[in-house]
Amino acid sequence: MTIEELRVLLEQARTKTADAVARVRAAARAIDEAGDDADPAALTAELDAATQAHDDASAEEDRAKRNLDAREKAERIIARGAPIQPAAAGSLRVREARTYHLGGEHSFFADAFRAKVLGDPLAGERIQRHRLEDVEQRDVGTGAFAGLTIPQFLLDLAAPIARAGRPTANACRSLGLPDRGMTISISRITTGTAAAAQASENGAVQETDIDDTKLDVPVVTIAGQQDVSRQALERSEAVDQIVIGDLVQAYHTVLGNAVINANGSGSYTGILNTGSIEAVTYTDASPTVAEFYPKLADAVQRVNANRYMPATGIIMHPRRWGWLNAAVDTAGRPLVVPNTNGAINAVGVGLAAEYGQIVGTLHGLPVITDANIPTNLGAGTNEDIVVVAKLDDLLLWEQDGGMPRELRFEETAGGNLTVKIVVYGYSAFTAGRYPKAVATIGGTGLVTPTF
Repeated sequence: MTIEELRVLLEQARTKTADAVARVRAAARAIDEAGDDADPAALTAELDAATQAHDDASAEEDRAKRNLDAREKAERIIARGAPIQPAAAGSLRVREARTYHLGGEHSFFADAFRAKVLGDPLAGERIQRHRLEDVEQRDVGTGAFAGLTIPQFLLDLAAPIARAGRPTANACRSLGLPDRGMTISISRITTGTAAAAQASENGAVQETDIDDTKLDVPVVTIAGQQDVSRQALERSEAVDQIVIGDLVQAYHTVLGNAVINANGSGSYTGILNTGSIEAVTYTDASPTVAEFYPKLADAVQRVNANRYMPATGIIMHPRRWGWLNAAVDTAGRPLVVPNTNGAINAVGVGLAAEYGQIVGTLHGLPVITDANIPTNLGAGTNEDIVVVAKLDDLLLWEQDGGMPRELRFEETAGGNLTVKIVVYGYSAFTAGRYPKAVATIGGTGLVTPTF
């Protein structure tokens, strides 16, 4: 059968398939539109028959397509003049000439260009066929083709510098920053009213004058900049996105660090430098999780006892959470077990591999890990600290939903073709509205842990 005859058969098969599809649709439509007097059995039988006809037509079309493909491939082999050589047992073997060979009709590099750049399907087919051929191997590496082996830069996988981020800041109570002013003032009632049992009828009623103290919270500007050549912006890929993205991450990490550690000099007063917070000391030359656990309970109860409301979270450095997860009992069973509903007699549950979010629970409180927690405290400069707090008493004001703003200055050093990229934002923070809502655990028991 000739190629033309095979093509006619394929077209006829495709027509049958199209007709079968139309029949299936008509049968399904008839069922949808059937009235109360319709015969359901007859409608279903027609749909089944139409579906079977479609399957038969599709199978016939597949056979016709395979036959045509095989015949066309044979014609291509014959057209290239492939020699016929004897094979074993009296059969014949056709050795097909390689797609690209000396004196051949096509060039590999020309086809590579046409397939990649021009989208030529025939060139692409020849390239694919070449890949499947048993091409002779030679001791030549990519170094021999320095001008042809193109390096691939995966821009979407560019690795920015790792930063601690702002886990604690994200856990604070988020407030919108007022549009004006560089100071936020809060009234703190430091002397409250009083009530007492009336000593006798018509006797004097208890009266105590209320008094407050103003808490001033500075609005802080956090900013960063980068000078970038116009050539880098115009002749490179994604430079501005990478630079701006890194500046934004740097901004958030500085903010996250300030919320914990700032001392009020040119910045906020962070949690650890807020006056009158509760402090639990854990002194231990050979610290263990079993000995640390009661200190954590002490910090929790101090918040409850002095703020008269429950603590809602625990913040610690990832190394401290790792130390807790590494602890085992005398039988080798972990004291902090992976999150599971079947934990029995566990100190806590959690996920050791997580960071910067709720990683588990201790004393029923969520634990947040934050690498901004200092690890250089104490006389040996190797202690960290754990914070227990009623987190919604930690107030963080930010503009624009917490996203810094971006500026570009092209005129500043325009004579040098330099563009200055600036990222900045305003924010304010305080833990001083209710200092007793925070309790810390520190001391020699929190030195660098060993595993």
